[in-house]
Amino acid sequence: MFRSGAFVAEHITPTSEEQVQPNGVDLTLEAVFRQKGPGRITTDGKSVGPRYKQVNEPIGDALEGEAGYEHAGQDGPDREGYRLTPGNYVVRYAEVISIPEGHVGFLYPRSSLLRNSCMLNTAVWDAGYEGKGEGLLQVGHDIDIETGARVAQLVLAEAEHTGAYDGDYQGENV
Repeated sequence: MFRSGAFVAEHITPTSEEQVQPNGVDLTLEAVFRQKGPGRITTDGKSVGPRYKQVNEPIGDALEGEAGYEHAGQDGPDREGYRLTPGNYVVRYAEVISIPEGHVGFLYPRSSLLRNSCMLNTAVWDAGYEGKGEGLLQVGHDIDIETGARVAQLVLAEAEHTGAYDGDYQGENV
């Protein structure tokens, strides 16, 4: 059984009211990386390939009057974010997630990404995991993504398990 968004919010910090959805919590974008060298996965270990952080840059004024834009009419300076061209990127979420005992986490892309020719790929989040996770963002068409924008939704399902996560990524990015 999947848990409510209010329950999920108890295991994510920080969160705002806007992030809490009926069935999960939206995660926001903290940083974008591009892999620049090979990684390695063997039967006795793994290593993540070297990466460089994408430059956080001005991405334009508020999109006043744009159809579907949720915050039309905001005034202010250019927004900061990432101007991404087609390709593969690693995104880091801004929130610290703690998957509680008796649960498993699944992360899905927000439909706004899909509608803009982007896909977010993630893995299962085991009970006991704590950290700021990452996902693979596949960009099919140029897109600007503002730092702090909601890009994914975490849902938690009740699950039986033996033990708790204690792997290499425990406490990552915190």
